[in-house]
Amino acid sequence: MARGSRKVAVVGAALSDCGRVGDATAYALHAQAARRALADAGLDRTVVDGFASAGLGTLAPVEVAEYLGLRPTWVDSTSVGGSTWEVMAAHAADAIAAGHANAVLLVYGSTARADVKAGRRTGTLSFGARGPLQFEVPYGHTLIAKYAMAARRHMIEYGTTIEELAQVAVQARANAALNPEAMFRTPVTVDDVLSGPLIADPFTKLHCCPRSDGGAAVLLAAEEYVRDCRTAPVWVLGTGEHVSHATLSEWQDFTVSPAAVSGRLAFARAGVSPADIDFAEIYDAFTYMTLVTLEDLGFCAKGEGGAFVGEGRLLVHGGQLPVNTDGGGLSAQHPGMRGLFLLVEAVRQLRGEAGERQVRGRDGGLPRLGVASGTGGWFCSSGTVVLGRE
Repeated sequence: MARGSRKVAVVGAALSDCGRVGDATAYALHAQAARRALADAGLDRTVVDGFASAGLGTLAPVEVAEYLGLRPTWVDSTSVGGSTWEVMAAHAADAIAAGHANAVLLVYGSTARADVKAGRRTGTLSFGARGPLQFEVPYGHTLIAKYAMAARRHMIEYGTTIEELAQVAVQARANAALNPEAMFRTPVTVDDVLSGPLIADPFTKLHCCPRSDGGAAVLLAAEEYVRDCRTAPVWVLGTGEHVSHATLSEWQDFTVSPAAVSGRLAFARAGVSPADIDFAEIYDAFTYMTLVTLEDLGFCAKGEGGAFVGEGRLLVHGGQLPVNTDGGGLSAQHPGMRGLFLLVEAVRQLRGEAGERQVRGRDGGLPRLGVASGTGGWFCSSGTVVLGRE
């Protein structure tokens, strides 16, 4: 449980329009997601006294708060890549528990796909050449190549096969087929994944996430607000965060992600173990991220991720541990920093609002516990949040 005297719940969660959205600005997607999250909670924006956002505006999140008509007295602009939103959720939960805020809105929106299509930006191949990164830029590896090198190290170290990595994409697409909001829903096979164009060895196209548009928002509130909400609360039970490295030369082991620390902290603070978890939402810009994060969260031993994912365990229906139940970043959508989408999907699953892709608990009823674990940069940071219905 978050530190402090008050329990904290997610009381609102929503997505904006996602996938291919060519007629909206990033600010508009922030607003759409925020309005939907507040409507989901059944609360007015006047209750919001805390605000967290990153990735948009010169003075993020000041510009976004102004656009939404908010004047928060608690604010967070932590920006650590894809794990930003799990880390922000941890900060917000602590602030609410301590009485520094009552209701905190987390919101994100991006037109990453539309901007490339319109020529407003190019595909991001590098994070720049300033600071410590200047020492790696001369070697020419791109963002994708950094993940690919880590995957290759795991394959060499533990015998993980390309077919096992491909299974992550296959099962993500099978889950996406059950999600009407997913960007890509047509089933794929291991052969489809392996026969695609090579992007960065060993990754072919389907090992990599698509570029999407979209936004998401989550509203966290103190326990006394729950009675006024239209939805059942999803409680924040435990959180963890960890920063590992900025440059690959400072990464001690390419086969260990920072989720090994953030997960351990989150589970310990929640008072549960990986064996208690009913489903997991894991950041998956690339197939290797799912595999190594499952190991580091403790769902299988180090080096056994390939065998673990290769047995259909990640499927919503029939899987022993449903993972990325909406199709994940590999198939549902990936509008840049996707961590907030993990929290939205986890909330929907725990409430029983996931439709055809609804996970069932061990007793056949609704799941009781879920985990959302985000990764930022090239395994530079991690945030993990354990959520529960009780």
